[in-house]
Amino acid sequence: MFVDSHCHLDRLDYEKKHRDIADVVQKAMAKQVSHLLSVSVTLEAFPAMLAAVMPFENVFASCGVHPLDLDSTWTTDQLLELAQHPKVVAIGETGLDYYYSTENKAEQQQAFREHLRISRQLNKPVIVHTRDAKADTLQILREEKVGDAGGVLHCFTEDWEMAKSALDLGMFISISGIVTFRNAEALREVTKQIPMDRLLIETDSPYLAPVPHRGHQNEPAYVADVARFIAQLKGISLETLAEQTTNNFFNLFSKAQR
Repeated sequence: MFVDSHCHLDRLDYEKKHRDIADVVQKAMAKQVSHLLSVSVTLEAFPAMLAAVMPFENVFASCGVHPLDLDSTWTTDQLLELAQHPKVVAIGETGLDYYYSTENKAEQQQAFREHLRISRQLNKPVIVHTRDAKADTLQILREEKVGDAGGVLHCFTEDWEMAKSALDLGMFISISGIVTFRNAEALREVTKQIPMDRLLIETDSPYLAPVPHRGHQNEPAYVADVARFIAQLKGISLETLAEQTTNNFFNLFSKAQR
């Protein structure tokens, strides 16, 4: 069985591709994807997302504000209150994105720190988005003691130096369908080096559909294709990769029940 450790169930196409979340979950389970983590990007959308996944014991939620969504309505107190819900097993996604936005670096950094402090306070791991912000991301993770509650660099696309630094902080690294892309040779080399006991897999759906689904909207079922590619890349059996990454998920997100 596989776990999709990062998807955005509230952003899938429920008009043309799926009937509802139950349909998405059923399609995932048909591909041996047993559990899903539905990730928040704004607090405005969080209550509706949480209500939608509540009926599913095998679907967990995170609570947080994406660094590119900081102009949405939210406060630290609101984040702390919402994140205490027992369905919420992680904080985020949060982090730094200097690729799309540099004019609000200070605001991004402060929000990142606030998420990390709530992560420690609630003992719920943090889901980190980082792009073109390696030095600042690592500095804040160190200063805010990410190792206390743990965390994951999701949809990893950086170099081995950053991966090694994150691993040294006790973090996990999650690989998405990007690893299957034709121009992702550098990421494939990094993926080969990630220790098996720190590796997670994800779709980041509805984005970044892996080969052979390029050009179509991504969905949690496709994490099986990501897993198959990584197993071949690492020269291990698909069963071994499935078991290890599933165990890793529950080791990191300790409040998630199998």
